[in-house]
Amino acid sequence: MRLDAAAEIARLSRPGPASRGAHRQRVARAIAVAAVVAALAAVACSDAKRDPTQSSQAPPWSSAEEKVAPRPGMVWIPKGTLLAGTPKDRVPRVPDAELAGDEIALEGFYIDVYPHPNEPGAIPTTNVTRDVARELCERDQKRLCTELEIERACKGADNFAYPYGSEYRFDVCGTGKGGDSLTPNGFHAGCASAFGVHDTHGTVWFWTSSDYARGTEGLAVVKGGNSQHGELVGRCAHVRPQKPETPAPNIGVRCCAGPENSAKVVLDVARGTPLQYRRDDTETAARFEQSIHALTELAEGKSLGAEGEATHPASKETAALPKEFHVERVWLWHPLGNEELYVAGGCAQASYHKQCGAFVGRDVGGSMRLLVFVSSDRWQPTLGEGEEGRVVHVMGGDDYGAFRKPVAWEWGKVTIFGKERKKGRRWVVP
Repeated sequence: MRLDAAAEIARLSRPGPASRGAHRQRVARAIAVAAVVAALAAVACSDAKRDPTQSSQAPPWSSAEEKVAPRPGMVWIPKGTLLAGTPKDRVPRVPDAELAGDEIALEGFYIDVYPHPNEPGAIPTTNVTRDVARELCERDQKRLCTELEIERACKGADNFAYPYGSEYRFDVCGTGKGGDSLTPNGFHAGCASAFGVHDTHGTVWFWTSSDYARGTEGLAVVKGGNSQHGELVGRCAHVRPQKPETPAPNIGVRCCAGPENSAKVVLDVARGTPLQYRRDDTETAARFEQSIHALTELAEGKSLGAEGEATHPASKETAALPKEFHVERVWLWHPLGNEELYVAGGCAQASYHKQCGAFVGRDVGGSMRLLVFVSSDRWQPTLGEGEEGRVVHVMGGDDYGAFRKPVAWEWGKVTIFGKERKKGRRWVVP
C-alpha cells in the first residue's frame, strides 16, 4: 500500500478534543512515520536504478545461483568453471594423466550424495563392470557421471585440490591406506566437498562414462578410491585407467542426473627417452650457470624450489661459491610422459678441494628454474638410469671411493636419497 507522508502528517496533526499534550504526541508520531516512509522510498528508488547485472566481484570460476527442483539423495552442482587437473607449479601432479589447471565451463547437474546404493551406512556396491554400473544408474532414471563432473563435485566452487581444502590431510577421508577394505558410506563424516558430496575419496573408485583419452584406447576412467599414496590419490584431479569390462572389488558406482556435460579430457602424451646425454649443449649450460650464479649457497639439502627436496641433512663440508660453479655436462631427463627436466653437472673450487655436483632444473619460459642440487663431492658427476624412468643415479666420489645417489621424480617433486656404495655386484646403503 502506498503511503502519502504529507497526508499522514496532516491527519495526525488535526486538533481534536484531546489535550494539548496528546496533540503534540500525535504530531511527533506523524513526523516519525514520515521519516520511515521517506527512507523506504529512497531504498526503493535506489534498487530501481541499480543495474541487476552488476554484482560484487567474485572469482571467475564462482558458481551461478540457480533455482532447481530438489532430488532425494542427490546434490545439485551449479554451473561454473572447473580448473581441471593440476597447475604445473603445484605438486603432486601426474602430467601424463591430468590437465594443467585448464578452465572448463560446466553446466549444472545432480550427483548422488554417497556411492551406490547411495545410503548412509551402506557398504558400497562393487565388483561390477562399467556396463552394469550404467544399468544400475539407469534403473533410478540416472546416468554415470563424467570424470570432469566428479572432479567438479569434489573441488567445490573454490576449486580446492582436495574435497576438504588445499592441503592434504589423511585423517579426513582415511586416505593413504592400501588394500581393498571398504568403509560404510558416511563413515568419515568430514569427508565431504563444499557442495555436500560425501566419500569422494577414501573408499571405492567410481566408474565414469569417460574414456581414458591419454594416448591409449580401450580404457575407461575411474575416479575416487584409495591407496597407500594418499596425498596423490586423494586429490580431486586424480584418475586411473581401467578396462571397462573388468570388475574389481574396489571399483563401484556413483550416479549423476540431468543433461550430461560434453566437455572431455583429451591429452596428447609425449614420451621421450628417459635419460639422454646432450653433448655440446652450451646454450642450456649457459642458462643453468646464469641461475646457479644467482644463488647465495652451493650446498645439498637446501630446497631450491617447491618441487625439490632432500631426505637427508645438508652437507657440512665447506661450500664453494655458486659463482665459481662451471657446468661441464648436460642431460635431458623424461621421468614420465609430458614431463621434461634437465640435469647439469659440474664443479666449483671450494677452500681445499673441488665441490662437484648436479643441478636438476626445469625450462620455464626460456629461463632455468633450479629444483635441487645433488652433491657428487670431489668427482665430476655422471648420470646413470634407474630401473624405471622416474629414477636416475648421480655418480660421484669422496675419500672412501665411488658412490651413487638415487634421485627420484615423485609426481612433480624431485627427491634426493643418501649415498649407496658398490658391494660385489650390488649397490647398498653403507
